[in-house]
Amino acid sequence: MTLVKMDDSNNNIKAAAIHFLQLTAIGSVNEAFYLYVGAEFRHHNMYFKGDANSLKEAMIESAVNLPGKELEIRFAIAEENRVAVYSKVTIGPGEPGIALVHFFRFDDDKIVELWDLAQAPLDEMINENGLF
Repeated sequence: MTLVKMDDSNNNIKAAAIHFLQLTAIGSVNEAFYLYVGAEFRHHNMYFKGDANSLKEAMIESAVNLPGKELEIRFAIAEENRVAVYSKVTIGPGEPGIALVHFFRFDDDKIVELWDLAQAPLDEMINENGLF
């Protein structure tokens, strides 16, 4: 087994990933991209082209169309140049929330690659533990 040493760079990229998500959730998409996205950025969201500008425009549109959206970070894990963030997004009051997982790859403290997965709860949950 190889032990991974946690250092300040792990904490820095974990904080950057969380702040990026928080900024985009409140509609500060341009600021998030300016602060944290690297020039070679690409993403793997199957609904949009894989370049930074396509994702950025989609995030801006989401902020405009869903002004009551709230993001709650549940936990984040950093290892080497990668961060995983598990969170809950609620579109509006009384909604059950959607589980989100974002995977980030960093280079020189900038996000250069992003994956995201979402899972909405079923109307009839089989698992008594739920998504959260």
